[in-house]
Amino acid sequence: MLRTRRVVCAILAAMMVTACGKDDSSPTSATSGSASAPVEAQVRWNVASAFPTNLSLIGESAPIVSKKISEASGGTLELKMHEPGALVPSLEAIQAAGKGSVDAAWSTAGFFAGTDSAFSFFTAVPFGPTIPEFMAWMYQGGGLELQNEMLGRHGIHAIPCVVIPPEASGWFRREITTLEDLKGLKMRFFGLGAKVMEKLGVSTQLLAPGDIFQAMQLGTIDATEFAMPTIDEKLGFHQVAKYYYFPGWHQSASFLNLFINKNRWDALSPRHKAVLEQACGDTMRQMIAQGEATQWAAMQRMRDDKGVQLRQWSPQMLQAFRTAWESVVQEESQSNASFKAVYESYSAFRKNYSLWRDFGYVKD
Repeated sequence: MLRTRRVVCAILAAMMVTACGKDDSSPTSATSGSASAPVEAQVRWNVASAFPTNLSLIGESAPIVSKKISEASGGTLELKMHEPGALVPSLEAIQAAGKGSVDAAWSTAGFFAGTDSAFSFFTAVPFGPTIPEFMAWMYQGGGLELQNEMLGRHGIHAIPCVVIPPEASGWFRREITTLEDLKGLKMRFFGLGAKVMEKLGVSTQLLAPGDIFQAMQLGTIDATEFAMPTIDEKLGFHQVAKYYYFPGWHQSASFLNLFINKNRWDALSPRHKAVLEQACGDTMRQMIAQGEATQWAAMQRMRDDKGVQLRQWSPQMLQAFRTAWESVVQEESQSNASFKAVYESYSAFRKNYSLWRDFGYVKD
């Protein structure tokens, strides 16, 4: 009888294995955390930020990305975000990442334009596209490949993590109504827009975010542009200038990236690379929504409570800016082969995209 029971049990056991397959709770299963399961290497990076983490969108997104990366990786990939100047000067963070002095930088490609003016294209372009079209060129039109090809020569790999809505055009102590009013002004200005302003008689310089208010307060500069209302309000520019101009013709949309030392990037596991890409993509979605949802309230506060005069450029002034931009494109393309190559990619995509834009979207 005992022998019969043993035979029956053996048959039943065989039937269960056939029907259900191998028991995943077996000690040899990869899901059990056994020796056969790959062990993810622990990675800890120090990241130099160009933007204070208390700044809306461009600063606060850094710890948001860091948190997403930690959670998605189960704590095996950690990015410690350092405030501007804690590791390296904020405008030198990308260079430091390329040299390996820091593991990565939280910054924008336009801050690397001293190396090559073409890098400014990967942040923002005067009279350029808004967010959807800009993302289309970057992700589907070859922009991102061009950016990383160029950055790779400097030992850097970049992942876009934030794209922000249009910036304001600048803060002025007095009303600007003609081109004559611009001539001789000393102004903080960023990227390719600075070259446009130089054409119109403005003396421009690039200052880090933390240096702008003091420069305005001391009279080192007469005017400044930096970002959009939620950020500019936080920096207190309304305390030193009252005329706030729109639209931001120089930055209709702007990208921020995580700039990673290329050797560090190449050494990552496929899973960790995917975690970085996904965390940045999710943060980009979050910042697009937040950026669009919050500007009007900041404008109301500054206008109604702080005496700020909201102004819009006249069609004549905007045309003057555009004409100067076209001159900059011609000169830079003649003197800089990489600028010419990037501009040709960018402008060819925009020309083709215009068929969809003109037919597909309702115009105001």
